[in-house]
Amino acid sequence: MNPVGMQGVIQQMKVLATQAGGTPAKAATAASGTGGFGQAMRASLDRINDMQQAATGEAQAFQAGKPGVALYDVMIDTQEASLAFQMGVQVRNRLVNAYKEVMNMQV
Repeated sequence: MNPVGMQGVIQQMKVLATQAGGTPAKAATAASGTGGFGQAMRASLDRINDMQQAATGEAQAFQAGKPGVALYDVMIDTQEASLAFQMGVQVRNRLVNAYKEVMNMQV
């Protein structure tokens, strides 16, 4: 998946996390001390994003030939970021499926 597609999925996951928290986007950032599922989801998404940015930065540093950046570190960090992203996508898919299931329930 290309970086543009990843950013779109991350943005969609952030929107779902905000909706799951039950607060608008502006209020969600202001109420950071309340905890809950929405906050946990947002923290996970931020961590995944940080991992991807760090892996990209390290790969660029390796390509530039900066000393102290080993190929195995770049590969490990890239794989960790990829696995974290795939896990985030699977969580999003399961949340969407659960939401659809709840919405299809007859009252």
